[in-house]
Amino acid sequence: MTHLIEQLEMLPGVGKKSAERLAYFLLIAPPEKALGLARAIQEVKAKVHACRQCHNLTENELCDICSDPRRDQQVVCVVEQTKDLLSLESSGAFQGVYHVLQGRIAPLEGMGPEKLTLESLVERVRKQKVRELVMATNPTVEGDGTALFISNLLANDPVKITRLARGIPTGSVLEYANRQMLADALRGRQSF
Repeated sequence: MTHLIEQLEMLPGVGKKSAERLAYFLLIAPPEKALGLARAIQEVKAKVHACRQCHNLTENELCDICSDPRRDQQVVCVVEQTKDLLSLESSGAFQGVYHVLQGRIAPLEGMGPEKLTLESLVERVRKQKVRELVMATNPTVEGDGTALFISNLLANDPVKITRLARGIPTGSVLEYANRQMLADALRGRQSF
């Protein structure tokens, strides 16, 4: 049981106590439930892989988003991870397609541009005549640096490069916003 607890502790957000509770649950669960979980893990590891076009996770050659004819293939939203894609997709506001970098440039963590899916992004922009690239990397030093690196890579290409808006969240109060949020909001202001 100790080995199972150690394995469960490796999951994000699962500490020792949660791992112990999960291990106990699996121990007392009917065999079909516990083995069903084990089979589901094996199945997902065997079948799920990166989409040929955008690097999203899929069981097919192309993910559901890339293969959807209603999506605008000329507008590509660049994200760091699949979880970022899922967050943006849940808004229902974006009707283009995505490109998952599978990370961000972070030299201190040993993550250089060669470890990202940049080659396929540049090839995609050029072959598919992408008209807009929406930079949706995280608003961090590494995320901004990655977006800048990509914009420099494509500086000579006829593609419009945009960045997600930043600033004051809807429903918030100005007095509680920090200086960076206020500065971003002022710089990114729009016509009313």
